[in-house]
Amino acid sequence: MPPAPRPQLFGGNLAFIAGFIDTVGFIALFGLFTAHVTGNFVLIGATLSDFSRAPVLLKFLAFPAFIAGIVLLRIAILKTRLPEGGALRLALALEALLMAGFMVCGVLATPVGDSVSGMAMAAGLLGTAAMGAHSAASKLLLPQLAPTSMMTGNVTQFALDSTDILLGHADAETRTRCTKFLWPLAAFALGCTAGAFGYMWFGFWCILLPLAQLVFLWAASRPA
Repeated sequence: MPPAPRPQLFGGNLAFIAGFIDTVGFIALFGLFTAHVTGNFVLIGATLSDFSRAPVLLKFLAFPAFIAGIVLLRIAILKTRLPEGGALRLALALEALLMAGFMVCGVLATPVGDSVSGMAMAAGLLGTAAMGAHSAASKLLLPQLAPTSMMTGNVTQFALDSTDILLGHADAETRTRCTKFLWPLAAFALGCTAGAFGYMWFGFWCILLPLAQLVFLWAASRPA
């Protein structure tokens, strides 16, 4: 597995980043979910039923942008043929690059009006692509961690394990798994809160925080 010295810290940071970026995108860009594909399907359906709800093109393009982030990372990993530790560093670097583009385009689009400007569109699509790369990295390179951007499954598993623990039906494996899923849930929720306040106080510049976290994880992934 890729070198994650402390899985809780590693998974917690990634979940915080996903929650942070998803919230910034939602607040700043017409309710866009950058990390939550299911939410964007809902928004597409709602927008099609009432075009006054939000700009429809951004919602439609968010899905292929998310897929593009996944495909781009997969191709990069296959073409470079790096060992797992190097592939993880590559994935973090790609996510950071796309996220930096999200921030820069968002800053240039500020103030975001009632319609989607070209820069606002670019910001949304780059942020969504960054989260596509994020999800792909978790799936391909960090299977030992609980998912860091898809919380529905995490909540379900945590609730099941917590119930077993409370009813006295849990073994050691169940308790370990419960802790494993608790960390990303708590970190994602904290990231959502930080993203909301960060955007309120600093606008798109708040993305410097998750970018710094990616740099930290990139350094922590250095092969021994």
